[in-house]
Amino acid sequence: MFRNLLIADSGKGNVEDMVRMLRDIPPCRQASINLLHVVPEQGAQDIQSHRDKAETLVGEAIARIGLERSAVNVLVREGDTKQTVLKVADELDADLIVMGSRGLGRLQSILANSASQYVFQLSTRPMLLVRDDLYVRAINRVMVTIDGTGVGDDALRLACELVSGIPGGTLTGVHVTRQDITPSRGGRNPADEVLDKAVQRARSLGVELKPHHRTGDIGRAVCAAAEENRADLLVIASQDRRPLVAKGLVDIDRLLGSSVSDYIRVHAPAPVLLVREPEAQR
Repeated sequence: MFRNLLIADSGKGNVEDMVRMLRDIPPCRQASINLLHVVPEQGAQDIQSHRDKAETLVGEAIARIGLERSAVNVLVREGDTKQTVLKVADELDADLIVMGSRGLGRLQSILANSASQYVFQLSTRPMLLVRDDLYVRAINRVMVTIDGTGVGDDALRLACELVSGIPGGTLTGVHVTRQDITPSRGGRNPADEVLDKAVQRARSLGVELKPHHRTGDIGRAVCAAAEENRADLLVIASQDRRPLVAKGLVDIDRLLGSSVSDYIRVHAPAPVLLVREPEAQR
């Protein structure tokens, strides 16, 4: 499933715990591990000492994760962290980016120039975001958002591939409508049809999906469902994208808008695996 992981965080914390959890899942055991440490641009005048320090930090991280140094592709780059992560992910053709996050809200992230929030919004590759304030558990209960779209089906397929490799793993699909839908004469409504299709799709992939329907604000409802089901991992599909013209800017263009994925990024009670529609499909 995941064959080429980019770990864009070499400090102590939940990211390392998450990598260990992923390595315990059969579909991820054979994945190549790329560990990236970015040296800030302001350190360019004494770059060798910064690189030496970075190599030490990376070596300590590899030991804590429990990997052999020879099994890890170590990358030390200079530059802006958020731009460098995206660039390296493209260079490696990474199929999953793993980053840590302080869980800042949008405005706080903008003011703090958050690298993880920037990558979360702009990467077209799957990204696993692990907040510092979460207790990371072994992945057994996975929840996936169901929206009936193409990228939603990609998220469902990925969630099924994960769960199918976890002994005793369970998968819950949550579909949220903004308001209650009046059932038709047969007692069914469009939400039932969306969830039924997801159940059949999961079954075709060898996984039983437990359907879950909620109404209300999408971001809040998804987070509440994840809390209620004690999800260890939340897989979400997102079509939210900033305009191409804004890619070189800090997130100021989103200040007055709203983003479901951004709300979930901050408030989800579990690590969030984001699956986004590639731009080529838009």
